[in-house]
Amino acid sequence: MKLLGAIEAGGTKFVCGIGHEDGSIIDRVSFPTTHPEETMAQVFQYFEGKNVEAIGIGSFGPIDPVLGSPTYGYVTTTPKPFWSQYNLVGAVREKIDVPIGFDTDVNGAALGEYKWGAAQGLDSCLYITVGTGIGAGAVVGGTLIHGLSHPEMGHIYVRRHEQDTFAGTCPFHGDCLEGLAAGPAIGSRWGRPAVELAPDHLAWEIEAHYLAHALMSYVLILSPQKIVMGGGVMKQSHLFPMIRTKLQELLKGYVQHASLAADIDSYIVSPQLGDNAGLAGSIALASMALNRE
Repeated sequence: MKLLGAIEAGGTKFVCGIGHEDGSIIDRVSFPTTHPEETMAQVFQYFEGKNVEAIGIGSFGPIDPVLGSPTYGYVTTTPKPFWSQYNLVGAVREKIDVPIGFDTDVNGAALGEYKWGAAQGLDSCLYITVGTGIGAGAVVGGTLIHGLSHPEMGHIYVRRHEQDTFAGTCPFHGDCLEGLAAGPAIGSRWGRPAVELAPDHLAWEIEAHYLAHALMSYVLILSPQKIVMGGGVMKQSHLFPMIRTKLQELLKGYVQHASLAADIDSYIVSPQLGDNAGLAGSIALASMALNRE
């Protein structure tokens, strides 16, 4: 089987691995995301001697994933220090001469869950990560969504919770979804990280409110056959039933489907691939790049 490389380039940490075209991961390593030169030196050290036939990169964004664009392969307007306008694909290509697949980390995770995880056998799915930031990727008709660039579903505006006056943390939009519901927003609003908040804390009612409002928009616009929710915040498993119930309340029966009624517990789920969703997605991106050549 072909040996493929995977890079899950996150804003907090990079995860590198190698695997096969069936999505299996046979080795992985992770390290903090620091300065680009320092971080990429560790990437190149990991892949030295691995003899991979292609590499897939799922990156934090915003990025430019449009083939033929002058800035294809770049991390673009990110607030992450030192990484804005960084040519990530170019840096990898300079050191490792193999086909490279490139997309957002959430598009990669969506692809991984579609091919080998919770959405296997379906025609479409949405993957949303709620952690240091909020992002979502979507597969529709077996294809990742692109247009002018890539979806930025974490930056939509949502209706405010009546008990929430928090200004928001997004440096671009203030109180967009990410600014109100990502991990740093929870920590800033309540003065301590999400993991230290009790399950009955008001924080979770507010969090479920914002995430359910976002899911309502995604359901109405994209109509995905499965919604997969990952990221550090979603490790608080008590959030899932709260989000499902709130989504049903918001939709008010307008979309008539069993997945949104009796079967909602199996419609909004955690990643079946667990923490390997992003890495498996990067393997899929590598396979796609290899097949393009």
